[in-house]
Amino acid sequence: MATRKKTQKKARTSYPDEYKIEAVRLAASIGTTAAAKELGIQTSQIYSWRNQQRVQASTTEIENQLLAENAKLKREVAEQKEELALLKKASAYFARNLK
Repeated sequence: MATRKKTQKKARTSYPDEYKIEAVRLAASIGTTAAAKELGIQTSQIYSWRNQQRVQASTTEIENQLLAENAKLKREVAEQKEELALLKKASAYFARNLK
């Protein structure tokens, strides 16, 4: 009976933003495949970083502010809903005890 060797997965590496920017610049100058080989990473990582940078560049500062404000308002609405539910429970409790 043959035994299989257990393969260990590599820990996922997190790269700083500056590294990603430089990797994309290098890929633009010498090619994605060559840059990936030189840096010891997968070409798909460079493509992903390039796409992320394009999306970030296309969103304006006003859009980013609106997204942040929208997230803040959503949190506030959720808090208000929780408070309202608590007040409803409390008023129902006190209404039962008054009888």
